[in-house]
Amino acid sequence: MKELINHAAENYAANYTSLTDELLKEIEQYTYKNHPEAQMLSGPVQGKLLELISKMLQPKRVLEIGTFMGYSALCLAKGLTSDGTLHTLEIKKEDAAIANNFFSKSLYAKKIILHIGNALEIIPQLHETWDLIFIDADKVNYINYYELTLPLLKQGGYILADNVLFHGEVLAQEIKGKNPKAIHAFNEHLKKDQRTEQVLMTVRDGVMMIRKK
Repeated sequence: MKELINHAAENYAANYTSLTDELLKEIEQYTYKNHPEAQMLSGPVQGKLLELISKMLQPKRVLEIGTFMGYSALCLAKGLTSDGTLHTLEIKKEDAAIANNFFSKSLYAKKIILHIGNALEIIPQLHETWDLIFIDADKVNYINYYELTLPLLKQGGYILADNVLFHGEVLAQEIKGKNPKAIHAFNEHLKKDQRTEQVLMTVRDGVMMIRKK
C-alpha cells in the first residue's frame, strides 16, 4: 500500500484547524483504543471540513451512508436547520450501538435518526428528498449508492464521497484489488456524468464534492 498522506502536512493542518468538541475527542480516543479499523474515523481535520460544509449549506435533510462510530454524523449535524434531521445508515449492529451511545450524549440527539441494515434497501423506504449526502460505506457499492440517491437529491444539492483516493492505490499504473478498482470506477463514472459537477479534494484519503446541476 502506497503511503499517500504526508504526516507532517497532516499535523500542520490539524494545528491550524479549529479544535473539535469534547464529545468528538471522546469518540476519537475510544475508537483508536478499541476498534480494529480505527483508521476509518474521519478525524479532526476532515471532521471540521464536513462541519463547515454543512454550516455553509444549512441543510434540512442529510443522509449519511456509513455511520461507523458516529463521528462524521455529529460533524454534519452541526449545520442542520433548527427543524433539520440527519438519517445515518450502518450495517454493523455493534458499530451502530456504539454510535448510538455517543449520539445520546450529543446536543443533536433528537435530530439524528440511526438505521441499521442494508443501505440499498433502507434508502428507498425513507421517502425523503436530500440536501446533503455523505457516502462513506463499502466501496464496491459507491456507484450504486450514487445512482440510488442522486434522483433523491435536490437540484443544487451536494454529495460528499470519502476515500476517493483509497490510500493512493488508485494512482497505480495497474490498479489491483476490488476496493481501489471500485473507487476508480466511481471516479470515472462521475467524470462522465453530465448531471453533476465535482471536485476531488486531497484531504486525508480524498473527498469528492459533487453538486447536482
